[in-house]
Amino acid sequence: MLTLVVLLLCSASCFSASVKDGAAGPRLNNNQLYKFSYMTEVLLDSTRGPKENPTGYRISSNVDVHLVWRDPSSKDDQLIQLAISDVKLEPASARPEKNNVLHGSTTASIMGKSNLAALTKPFLLHLRNGKAKAFYSYWTEPATIRNLKRGLASLLQVQLKSGKVLENDVSGRCTVAYKVDQHRVTRTKLLETCKTAETGFTMHSQVLGVSRKSSSVTVFTFEDGFIRSAVAEETHTLAVNARRSAAADVVSRQTLTLVGTEAGPLEAAGKDANGVVKSVDGKLAAVGIMLEKVKSQCKGCPSLFEHWQALRKQLEPDRLSSATAPRSFLALIQSIRKASKDEILKVLKDASKSSLPQVVDAVTSSQTAASLDAMLEFLNFTDAKGLVLQERFLYACGFASHPDERMLQALLDILKGKIGSTDIKESVVIIMGALVHKLCQKGACNSPAVVQAKHLILNGPDSSQVESEVQMYLLALKNSMLREAIPIFTKYAESEVGALSTIALTALQRYDVSLLTNEVKRTVSRVYHQNRRIYEKNVRAAAADVILSSNPSYTEVKNLLLSIGHLPHEMNKYMLSKIQDILRFQLPASKVIQEAMKDMISHNYDRFSKIGSSSAFSGFMAQSADVTSTYSLDILYSGSGILRRSNMNIFGASNGAMLHGLQVAIEAQGLESLIAATPDEGEEGLESFAGMSALLFDIQLRPVTFFKGYSDLMSKMFSMTGEPMNVVKGLILLSDHSEVIHLQSGLRASAEFQGGLAIDISGGMEISLWYRESKTSVNNRAALVVTGNVTVDLDFMRAGVEVSFETEASLDFITTVQFSEYPFLVCMQMDKATFPVSDYVTKYEGLPSGKSVTLRRGRKQLVPGSEFPLHQENSNMCKKVFDSSW
Repeated sequence: MLTLVVLLLCSASCFSASVKDGAAGPRLNNNQLYKFSYMTEVLLDSTRGPKENPTGYRISSNVDVHLVWRDPSSKDDQLIQLAISDVKLEPASARPEKNNVLHGSTTASIMGKSNLAALTKPFLLHLRNGKAKAFYSYWTEPATIRNLKRGLASLLQVQLKSGKVLENDVSGRCTVAYKVDQHRVTRTKLLETCKTAETGFTMHSQVLGVSRKSSSVTVFTFEDGFIRSAVAEETHTLAVNARRSAAADVVSRQTLTLVGTEAGPLEAAGKDANGVVKSVDGKLAAVGIMLEKVKSQCKGCPSLFEHWQALRKQLEPDRLSSATAPRSFLALIQSIRKASKDEILKVLKDASKSSLPQVVDAVTSSQTAASLDAMLEFLNFTDAKGLVLQERFLYACGFASHPDERMLQALLDILKGKIGSTDIKESVVIIMGALVHKLCQKGACNSPAVVQAKHLILNGPDSSQVESEVQMYLLALKNSMLREAIPIFTKYAESEVGALSTIALTALQRYDVSLLTNEVKRTVSRVYHQNRRIYEKNVRAAAADVILSSNPSYTEVKNLLLSIGHLPHEMNKYMLSKIQDILRFQLPASKVIQEAMKDMISHNYDRFSKIGSSSAFSGFMAQSADVTSTYSLDILYSGSGILRRSNMNIFGASNGAMLHGLQVAIEAQGLESLIAATPDEGEEGLESFAGMSALLFDIQLRPVTFFKGYSDLMSKMFSMTGEPMNVVKGLILLSDHSEVIHLQSGLRASAEFQGGLAIDISGGMEISLWYRESKTSVNNRAALVVTGNVTVDLDFMRAGVEVSFETEASLDFITTVQFSEYPFLVCMQMDKATFPVSDYVTKYEGLPSGKSVTLRRGRKQLVPGSEFPLHQENSNMCKKVFDSSW
């Protein structure tokens, strides 16, 4: 029993005693040389598939360690020398000769004699209480060599007491947790806390972004007060959130093992460490323990212009529906990010008229100071003929993954100058709102350019009496998502102009429910129930959408239900369909609706048997463990059967985050005179109009007008070819993530993940008085490529892995209305064609000599096409439409 008690007490205290009484860290003995074997390796692979042949390399060597000096007043204040010898460089995993880039080479021939000599030159580490106080090496040696030495030195940093502490080492300034257990110490580095000078950038959209999971654990054992072994393993997994199979692993390992001791140099005399260092070698300098930036030099890489010459055919408009376009787009961006302003201008001036818009997309998406300067010099905003290129530049700014204040300032400067096109002026202001939102997300909401832009768009709506300008500022505020804009939207929700009311209401729907005060909700309710004035149907429908998506109360829902039956004919049907869709799809408001429907006054046959052509329907486009994609289609007709509003939405959700991927809204008004019909209440005297508005990846774009005014309508009606009008066309940098991972071994892993999207959205409206038929269409064509590249690059060797996936898809939404008889026949179709999805993994290794090995594997699958389901009434109506057409 006494023995058991002693063992229990010893488990808490014997470790430090077994090392050195009261020791804070490992202590070296004077006049003793510690001989170690050392190995560090890095392996890179995809997370998917077999792990048999990861790429990477291993550096092994011997290491001699001895005490140079100890502070006479503190045994834990030590200056030690480390000397690396017998260096060997080999692949990290076994492989055939043909796949071994190092086969037939020696370590000296690969590293170079100068690098090898620098690596084997002794260096010093000042340890105080087990922590790195200073690291001494030579400024004349390559940064890569210093980093490898830092990795070894950091491995000797350890404390002999459990707890958390802030440490500086090769990884940066990190929180480290120590656990002491008899003769073992476990050091766990909390990598998410590490602060380094190389910050990189990433997307703020979680759905489109990249996530990283990391761990770093080192286990120490001790003998005679000093380290007997240290085994470290660090792992990093980077994955695309929307498709986690597109992921790469980085594994870094270090092993330091004591193989023996022998007599060593005597301890040097001296008052302090700095004086001793100078006596050892006057060229030694305190160079810092944290990892040093290394400028990678690409030998033999093509210039930007040469790269452009190789890619130019892939960026022609006819290639935008294939994956080659976004793949080339991403490759061009990587080259542009390394280029100067003059090099970029040379490419812009060389591009053909047809490929130039795509080059503008790439240059703007690069988001470097040189690329922005080149675009501002190349574009002439006073020239109205340059509208296409100017708008492509502005849209690329809006979709920027990590915009800076300078990009916003550039738009402010453009707005202050002369702009040749009113459409471009509108786009400048609208996109300015999107940049304000992204910069506020980055914490730059109080920067001078953001403050200036906020003042402009917040005061804009009340500064003009011109409807189009007020609309422009409201759309900018809709993009900005500023809290200060909520009172402005609340005010304009009750505007006498239907278009302004609709923008204000749809903007309110984008805010978090917690920000919508009771005053906001009362205002929206007044609009829907027309307490103060008569509103257009589409305005009331937008108000209903806000109410139903904002955690409605029992009373709010009951009042909505009671309104059904007292609304205009088609709106009765729309609201009924909306309620039924929420219940069927189990949207958040479904529970309170079910509660309100228990009241038979609200829920009865008279209300729930209304007929009409309007509808609302939601469904799943795709469901996976990574992302869920849903769609919704809302169609509202006028009492005369002509389309009033068509609203198609696509959402993506991942890990609780939501992305509004696409919204295409078509609105029409004032067309009753074409068929001698009577307008609905509140819509008498409306000017003939049809147009389309698009929201893409949470960015509201400038609306497009099909026609405005009766004369414009008639001229375009007789010239209609049925060809859709372009709304959005171009290349978008959909995701963008760049970081440098500081590995504890002293190596740097560079990670670049980019997603490119080639998109073509068009829409049209065709009316035939002869056949008494109207048809609206929204056509979406897209090609997506996402690549993730993780590289570990030494001056003398490079290894990496690339994971990627790509797809080409199309989605068509067509609404056909036949108004030759009453009730009208309405058929909606939403079709996706069969499309391919391909996954690729590429592993590569290379030497400066040009010798390289590349292994690539891929998998392709076809996703069958389908017509997305809508409600049964629509299916029945489509049968009648096609039968009558036949």
